[in-house]
Amino acid sequence: MSFFKTDDSWAGLVLRVGLAAVMLPHGAQKLFGWFGGYGYEGTMGFFTQQMGLPWLVAFLVIIGESLGSAALAAGLLTRFTAASFIVIMIGAILLVHGPYGFFMNWFGQQQGEGFEYHLLVIAMSAALVIVGGGKWALDGVIARRLGQGDVVPDRLMTQTA
Repeated sequence: MSFFKTDDSWAGLVLRVGLAAVMLPHGAQKLFGWFGGYGYEGTMGFFTQQMGLPWLVAFLVIIGESLGSAALAAGLLTRFTAASFIVIMIGAILLVHGPYGFFMNWFGQQQGEGFEYHLLVIAMSAALVIVGGGKWALDGVIARRLGQGDVVPDRLMTQTA
């Protein structure tokens, strides 16, 4: 598997755009303060002072969720971004959401949010690490320019020999 090579599948496109659509607002909260977030300064302060994370880790989470989501939507650096989401979500489960159990706090009956959302992000990201960005991904264009082979049409992937 090369870093940029991808197939021409709809599945990669759907996973990529769906994951970007969910993660981008979370990143925008952290970077810009949109959607009720605290913005860059507030998020950095919370991550470094309240949670005790090193500034570099806090910075990478903010940039990964915001700029990484935008790149993911375009299919640029799909595998790298998806792998970074896995790391971020594992960290969120271990540092914050694990003690609250599996379920999200739909009815306000627990003190925090569980980790079911994080597991979905991990699963979608793992699939993207394996298959790449799919149809219309910029990674496919880069792969061709780097001589990593042509994008494999989806119909050839499903044919049997």
